[in-house]
Amino acid sequence: MSTTAQSRNKGLPWGNPGIYFIAAVTIIAILSPVAYVIIGGFRTNSQITANPAGLPSPWVIENYTEVIASPIFWRQVGNSTIAASATTVGVVILGIMASFVIARYPFKGRHAMYSLFAAGLMFPMTVAITPLYILIKNLGLTNNLLGVILPGIAFALPTTVIILVPFLRTIPKELEEACALDGCGRLGFFWRVVLPLSAPGVITTGILAFIGSWNSYMLPLFILGDENLFTLPLGVQAFASQYSVDTARVLAFTSLSMIPALVFFSLFERRIVGGLTGAVKG
Repeated sequence: MSTTAQSRNKGLPWGNPGIYFIAAVTIIAILSPVAYVIIGGFRTNSQITANPAGLPSPWVIENYTEVIASPIFWRQVGNSTIAASATTVGVVILGIMASFVIARYPFKGRHAMYSLFAAGLMFPMTVAITPLYILIKNLGLTNNLLGVILPGIAFALPTTVIILVPFLRTIPKELEEACALDGCGRLGFFWRVVLPLSAPGVITTGILAFIGSWNSYMLPLFILGDENLFTLPLGVQAFASQYSVDTARVLAFTSLSMIPALVFFSLFERRIVGGLTGAVKG
């Protein structure tokens, strides 16, 4: 390293200011729309019309209290919770089972199966929504949360398998042999060794599946026609259509709809990063 570079590093022990500036601009650009929606819910329609970019003056909490007091909002929260929780459980159970077989046991077609899951990442929901709707309709699952849960599991499985297989491959073969000597079968090895050691990856995939299901809009839009079964993303769209002239209340409803996913992601952010890092290393 040259003397000039060494002097520059000594003069800036905290790093390159340009990187911090770019990071700050990026964070502001990402958080500004979220902050605008949340703060806008504390304003009146007249305040928004007079100064769309201004702060509330005075702050109004009635928009939020009216939404919180609405049984429709909590029904949609319940529907989203049921759909997201069931999707997460299905993804984790099926994903860890499929990943365990692909990662630990050689069989003909194993690499082709793994490649098939990897190829699933290249097909977004928008490509398959029409045949998927026809299939769900033929199964009689329209206007049913199962019609949202089952496809949600299927579309989340590729990501789950891609993340979990590297975790399971890093488990030493000696541990499995030691378990076998102690009289522990494959299922015992799976429950006692594999699951605890792969917990970071399992938690990561579960969080990603939950957030993805919670924020899903297109699939519920095609499958759910009954307002009593609407999830929160659909509820926001329906609420915005019903109260299109009441911008402040729409912003309050949107803010409350975002909060669960934001809180959930914030609480488990380190888990997600740790799980993805472990998958990359594996």
